[in-house]
Amino acid sequence: MASGNLAQHLSKTYLMSELLEDDDLTAALKKCPEWEYEKKAITRTVEFEEFMDAIDFVNDLAEIAEEAQHHPDIVIKHTKVFLKLTTDDAGGVTDLDIELAQRVDNLVD
Repeated sequence: MASGNLAQHLSKTYLMSELLEDDDLTAALKKCPEWEYEKKAITRTVEFEEFMDAIDFVNDLAEIAEEAQHHPDIVIKHTKVFLKLTTDDAGGVTDLDIELAQRVDNLVD
């Protein structure tokens, strides 16, 4: 990555990583109604019919998360997948979390 491109990338990442204010968070969560805010994070549970469906979903999610360089906490309990998104460096929910939540929603639908 050329130094100009790197600077643009880092600048964009920094700007996107700012903690969302309460009003912005409320508005953002309207775009992701399946997600709930709790303890400086957003969470969602997705249930599947079979265990392997849950595993396939997590594998697909892993590719999206790796591409975004933003990784959710994932817990698998048989056919349920529990997801938690937060931006640790910012100390709570940022645009990065909302964007990944929307991508997860698209993957589920």
